[in-house]
Amino acid sequence: MSNYQENLINHKLTNIETLRLTEQLDELRIEHQDLDDILHHLADSMYPDQLQIQRLKKRKLRLKDSIKKLESRLIPDIDA
Repeated sequence: MSNYQENLINHKLTNIETLRLTEQLDELRIEHQDLDDILHHLADSMYPDQLQIQRLKKRKLRLKDSIKKLESRLIPDIDA
């Protein structure tokens, strides 16, 4: 692990950083839910576009990964 990565892990977030990350997290969650709604609508259509559905599912997974990364930055590590 590089020094830069260690600094990111050990860096205590300021209130402003926490607020920005929380706002970004909210935006990603909304986009994730929007994609879920679109996917349900496409699946229920008479002729679903499977290629579009696959692309949207991949995008949704990338969003989920981004959400998990942000959540892990916002939750402080507990010393054992």
